[in-house]
Amino acid sequence: MQLTDLAIRLIIGFFSLFILVKIIGKKIISQITPFHFICSIVLSELLGNAVYDDSIDIIHILFTISVWGGLIFLVEYLAQKSPLFRQIFEGKPSMVIRDGQIDFKELKRCRMNISQLQSVLRQSETFSVREVAFAFVESNGSISILKKTPYQKTTLQDFNMPDQKVYLPITLIRDGSLVKENLEELGKDIHWLIKQLSSNNISKIEDVLLAEWLENDKLFVIPYNIVKS
Repeated sequence: MQLTDLAIRLIIGFFSLFILVKIIGKKIISQITPFHFICSIVLSELLGNAVYDDSIDIIHILFTISVWGGLIFLVEYLAQKSPLFRQIFEGKPSMVIRDGQIDFKELKRCRMNISQLQSVLRQSETFSVREVAFAFVESNGSISILKKTPYQKTTLQDFNMPDQKVYLPITLIRDGSLVKENLEELGKDIHWLIKQLSSNNISKIEDVLLAEWLENDKLFVIPYNIVKS
């Protein structure tokens, strides 16, 4: 392949993608869903193979981009017109926390575990499940949170209150398993933890989905029998 021919192919491919992104690309960039992700990967593969294949001329490159872009545009158009079509191709949000309780079945449908849920909550500046009233996993994988009233954003200056020390929640039990290193870091033993669980009418660690300790609060426990009911 001549360098001139390659340069022409790259220039045409570049401006073709630029026009395509201008038409349909804002949503793909800002709110990527599994459908948009697959479309973007396939489009890049089609263009990459076409540019470096001598047997494919420029007309075929333009045709490939036009057809694939047209299909994406058609799906986006139908998704705007039909809620059912939108749900099929883009999915719908999953409520993984409802009224402060983790919906374990919905969490499993999202292929998430407690560790992953805690991770996405921390990325949203929420360091404890106890702060959350409702949480949705959006179709693009991000999480939307509505905090309980006591944890909604206010400032100490609003109440003329002095600064208070901030404590980090410590997970002691996750998915029915003891997190030994966290218990040791807290300076407590298994007997103390069992006693704490007993005060919550729980006799076994295996019955606990999540147990979390906060220094200026008490042990926060979510048993399996609640999330499965």
